[in-house]
Amino acid sequence: MLRLSVMFAAVLALSACAVPQPPPPAAVSEAELAQDGRDIAEAQCAGCHAVGAYGDSPMAPAPPFRMVLARYNAEVLEEELIAGIQVTHPMPEFQFNPQSADALIAYLRSIQETPEE
Repeated sequence: MLRLSVMFAAVLALSACAVPQPPPPAAVSEAELAQDGRDIAEAQCAGCHAVGAYGDSPMAPAPPFRMVLARYNAEVLEEELIAGIQVTHPMPEFQFNPQSADALIAYLRSIQETPEE
């Protein structure tokens, strides 16, 4: 009986030392992800591209962001952003981490226009 009491006390003592697990990160909504993507676009891309829902790009060869997904497959573009693509028009060297690329693609999807035929 004494041995059982000592083992029980040891288990209680050890469980009191256990580090609680942090809660899982909250899921980010599509709107929050797109807002992060807009922030990235404004900081990294607006010097050349029209990053909003209207307007011309400051550099003519740079497509407005609202038309990008009419030219590029979103999944391929996301992979290329992570890999640091060089596309048809001159662009600075860059490489996005997967979270930033995901956010930028979410933003692009949120502002796309249907191309005129």
